Amino acid sequence: MAKAFKRTDRVSQQVKKSIAMILQREIKDPRIGMVTVSDVEVSRDIAYAKIYVTFLFDDADAIKAGMKVLKDAAGYIRSLLGSEVKMRLTPELQFIYDDSLVEGMRLSNVVTSAVEEDKRKRGDLDGESEE
Repeated sequence: MAKAFKRTDRVSQQVKKSIAMILQREIKDPRIGMVTVSDVEVSRDIAYAKIYVTFLFDDADAIKAGMKVLKDAAGYIRSLLGSEVKMRLTPELQFIYDDSLVEGMRLSNVVTSAVEEDKRKRGDLDGESEE
């Protein structure tokens, strides 16, 4: 019988939890603001980790500044991660902006406006037929 979780899945889950705590408690740069770790992908040899992050704000310049801060602080965050998570090898961190939340909200707004437009047009047609 196969194992329920692969080792990389367990490691990525632990790294995600630890990175989220480190970003919340240890990194005090105001350019980051509220950052959320949405996902972590760890390579099979656990040498590299892609950290997908989202920000509370939607300003493109602020997001660029926040990503620059995270990329510059990757070594420091890695050292904090190494002291928190007991592993033989601490993965090299690569921060990637995850725009899926923003894109999902945009698509939701498009669908909502299309439904409202459809209701408005149907209301206009119903109103014309009753007169």
